[in-house]
Amino acid sequence: MQPTDAVVIGGGPVGSYAALNLAKLGAKVTVFEEHPQVGVPSHCAGHLSIRSLKAMGLYPLPEGTVENTYSKANFYSPTGTKFSIHLSRPVTAAVNRERFDQHLAGQAEAAGAVFHLGSRVQSLILADGRVRGIKVKQGKGNEETVYADVVLDAEGISSRLVRQAGLSAFKPKGLVYAVEAEVDSVENVESDAVEVYLGRAFAPGFYGWLIPRLDGTAKVGLATNTGNPREFLQILMSKHPVASKQLAKAKITKTSYHAITLGGPIDRAYADGFLAVGDCASQVKPTTGGGVIFGLTCARIAAEVASEALKKGDVSSDVLQVYQKRCSDLLSFDFSVMLRLRRFLDSLSDEKLDDVLRFCNKLGVGEALSDVDEIDFQGKLMLKVLGKPSMLAAMAYLLMQYLSANP
Repeated sequence: MQPTDAVVIGGGPVGSYAALNLAKLGAKVTVFEEHPQVGVPSHCAGHLSIRSLKAMGLYPLPEGTVENTYSKANFYSPTGTKFSIHLSRPVTAAVNRERFDQHLAGQAEAAGAVFHLGSRVQSLILADGRVRGIKVKQGKGNEETVYADVVLDAEGISSRLVRQAGLSAFKPKGLVYAVEAEVDSVENVESDAVEVYLGRAFAPGFYGWLIPRLDGTAKVGLATNTGNPREFLQILMSKHPVASKQLAKAKITKTSYHAITLGGPIDRAYADGFLAVGDCASQVKPTTGGGVIFGLTCARIAAEVASEALKKGDVSSDVLQVYQKRCSDLLSFDFSVMLRLRRFLDSLSDEKLDDVLRFCNKLGVGEALSDVDEIDFQGKLMLKVLGKPSMLAAMAYLLMQYLSANP
């Protein structure tokens, strides 16, 4: 293959968005996606912030991409205690991930990026202490060499190329394993509400979810840091006091599995001629496991930094380290808050979770959050809502619960 300015590994939303921004900035970009079709298979519920999508120029989306929008969230303890947040307008959307991914790839191609599907990157080319390109196998063909001035790695959770670049991958301690299922019918759910099931009895180390569509089908799933997620999903669907009623007639029509890293960003996501973006850099919210928005945010920064480096003719780590700094400046406070929230949630017993939800109901925390439209930058959200008396009282109570669980 011909040399290129930039290689992007992975044609998911993060890789495609990086390619789109690089191409817009004038770089010659080649994307290698190991699957024969962009967006397939899908491993993610696609529950995204409308505000964040708008900020990236990605909303509204093409017809048929948005499956539903939501202005409510219902949280349940293992005993069925319910805490609800009713927002003044829809703030999230469920997207069809296949169509969403293909839309971003189409935009990148329209901007000039070249996509090679069914092309698995076998390894990085390392020479003189820096990344010089990749070795890739397309279909059943021979391995080929592609030289590039800079390689952007959006390979996903595997992180094998991150390690080849000499970087440390994500912290295994923060890993959870998720199951995502399509179900054909649900009952007793509000069409504009996302259902969240908390507790170690059903989703130890994380939570379960139900994301309804308007046609009565839904996306149902959970993640766990122990045991088999499929077995926990069966327990959730059959024994949870609320979910079992909502899913009494539901049949699973499709299932997928994937790992999620909740430990916060890797310490260093750059090397000479190399940038890591998205899940492989652990740019994932520790609270919800959502990686699309933060991945897209960092992909745009990576593209801008790589473009500047290409124009300078210097893609050394001394130049590319600006990527890490800019991502950290933008996201480090939010990651710090979310990591603390994750540790707090993990510390709560199922009994304590029930107490927390009851106390939040008593204080009227749901009403205090009714004007929220930001769900991604959760540290900044906390600062915004802390001025409300009910939120101050709730935070004081939660802090006491955390200290009692972590003496």
